[in-house]
Amino acid sequence: MSNEKLTKDALDYHSKNRPGKIEVVPTKPTQTKRDLSLAYSPGVAAPCLEIAKNVEDVYKYTAKGNLVAVISNGTAVLGLGNIGPEASKPVMEGKGLLFKIFADIDVFDIELNTTNIDEFVRTVKILEPTFGGVNLEDIKAPECFEIEERLKQELNIPIMHDDQHGTAIVSGAGLINALEIVGKKIEEVVIVVNGAGAAAISCTKIFMALGVKVENIIMLDSKGVLKTDNKGLDARKRMFATTRNIQTLEEAMRGADVFIGLSKADVVSQDMIRSMAINPIVFAMANPDPEIEYNLAIAARPDVIVATGRSDYPNQVNNVLGFPYIFRGALDVRATTINEAMKLAAIKALAQLAHEPVPENVKAAYDQMSLEFGRQYIIPKPIDPRLLTTVSVAVAKAAIESGVAKKPITNWDEYKIELQKRIGKDNKFIRFITEKAKKNPKRVVFAEAENYNILRAAQIVKDEGIALPILLGTRKRVEEIMNEHNIDLHDCPIIDPYNEDEALLEEFATRFYTKRQRKGTTMHEARKSMTQRNFYGCMMVETGRADALISGLTRNYPSTIRPALQVIGRRDDTHIVAGMYVMLTKRGPIFLADTTVNHDPTAIDLAAICKLACLEVRKFNIVPRVALLSYSNFGSAEGETPKKMREALRLIKEQDPDLIIDGEMQAKFALNQELLKENYPFSALADGAANILIFPKLSAGNIAYNLMQELGDGEVIGPVLIGMKKSVHILQLGSKIRDIVNMVTLAVVDAQR
Repeated sequence: MSNEKLTKDALDYHSKNRPGKIEVVPTKPTQTKRDLSLAYSPGVAAPCLEIAKNVEDVYKYTAKGNLVAVISNGTAVLGLGNIGPEASKPVMEGKGLLFKIFADIDVFDIELNTTNIDEFVRTVKILEPTFGGVNLEDIKAPECFEIEERLKQELNIPIMHDDQHGTAIVSGAGLINALEIVGKKIEEVVIVVNGAGAAAISCTKIFMALGVKVENIIMLDSKGVLKTDNKGLDARKRMFATTRNIQTLEEAMRGADVFIGLSKADVVSQDMIRSMAINPIVFAMANPDPEIEYNLAIAARPDVIVATGRSDYPNQVNNVLGFPYIFRGALDVRATTINEAMKLAAIKALAQLAHEPVPENVKAAYDQMSLEFGRQYIIPKPIDPRLLTTVSVAVAKAAIESGVAKKPITNWDEYKIELQKRIGKDNKFIRFITEKAKKNPKRVVFAEAENYNILRAAQIVKDEGIALPILLGTRKRVEEIMNEHNIDLHDCPIIDPYNEDEALLEEFATRFYTKRQRKGTTMHEARKSMTQRNFYGCMMVETGRADALISGLTRNYPSTIRPALQVIGRRDDTHIVAGMYVMLTKRGPIFLADTTVNHDPTAIDLAAICKLACLEVRKFNIVPRVALLSYSNFGSAEGETPKKMREALRLIKEQDPDLIIDGEMQAKFALNQELLKENYPFSALADGAANILIFPKLSAGNIAYNLMQELGDGEVIGPVLIGMKKSVHILQLGSKIRDIVNMVTLAVVDAQR
């Protein structure tokens, strides 16, 4: 993606709808007069008085225990430098977003308009009663060191400067594992550290805590190797000054076992990699471009282990592997600090996690079914759901064992369950399918390319490496829209079926006529149909000229699905095609079927729809839990619908006795496990809520998903067309760009299978 396009998309992302990326959401009922009297005056006086009597009760009656301040003065923002507090706010909001989605920690971002250390420390200190912890961010060195040290001494809550310790913790885990693979002892290796800022110094200190000898460290700043005879070195740099007779990075790299880069792009050459010791380890962590590009390093030395900060290469050193879970563990035991024991515990937990079998859904997301501990997997993947329970638990235990926890945990199994409930499995659904799609992007036909939303979505999936767009439309109109909105898809095929190669059109028409000649279609009608974009696009998929088709943005559903059914058709093992929506909620993804195709399905139809839905859900490594919905609960009311759903249950159980399924039942019982268990403890769903809802009629399913979409705060993907031979998916009329991107992503994953 060009810088110009990226800039525009980023500005749109941050400015459209509600400006920014985060908001404050009430966690208690506020609908009635009584609710408000409890939330504020006069009811609020009760918790105030309790806290006044015992200040520790602030954790019991307020959000303090789950609230972290992300604080910066904007003096060292990402790769942007000293851009000021206001300009740093988007980054701080982004950090808050990561805290929330990965560890369910709430954040207030605070940008301070000061570069004075005393003023900064005093401001944070007097804010202490508000927060359970403080994440310092993007503060330049050397001030960041003193600020963190003083705050840790003067405050009684966890403090961490992530720029220092986040990279140190993740790279420390990677170093342990890399050394294990190459069979080298940490106390014997020679390490070159290029960079002498906050992250570099913190990384090096962590490596020393893990066993690296200071005499085996060579550190460089922008002026060259730090040497004992250098004048003007501050105390932190002087700690790593060497007596070796070397001046440059090239000299330092000769014979070195490990290179740690926290500097700038392209400062390491292939010759430098070749000059290193056998089985070298290279952590080139400059962002966005590393000190040496991954493939260049691998080409230079087949025995090298390489890690970078990039997600498109193996072994990504990403701070998100650390800070959300470190603070989660610290907050949950009410730690008074984040000490070295807790950091080392996080390192060891991350290192150990990389040894363990990778979950199938993580492997599927990265399209690496053989993903296992080794040279290309020394650090867990950022979307690994085990990080929350593994790292948070390790940090919490270390806090307790080191004596800084004010609220010890005794039941660790129960704590792990609580952690899993905080996030749920759903919020990673889109990340999973996106990573999966990127590993093997497919050719996707966009049948309505004369539309801005379609072209913008095509631009996104192309730039993100999700799909390879094929655009159907008149070239002149498509290029006009692209030029008007600065959309760069000029290297993508633009096809106008009406003016396409006559021989190809004739081939398509003949194939279509052969399929439909016994259903009233003439050759003349077949030729005419193939000049229509939906028919033409479907025939491209049918003949292998494309892998998937997306359409429906500007046309009604029946006119879009008809070409797909006539050209591609349903799978051989089913008599029915159905529509399914994926509702992404905090409790997890919920799949709704049928919502778009079959008006009044029979019990036999419902059994087939259920089978198709379960097949689709299992593709995402989710165990199906099916509820057959009605207005009746297990025979509590009679009528045509309950009878049909009971018969469908019988048929499904005959076909798949092990499927977790029950019905007929009302939706509230299907989704409320506690309510179901209390009233119908015999139900197969009593031990966990349903994730697939099968509706008795199209009207019920359609109404339900529309209500959920409008009243809920979850994301929606769909309608997903299930039962088709090949990947064809139909958009909702008027879908937004993000909806289109999600559908394309799902279509690619579908085509991969």
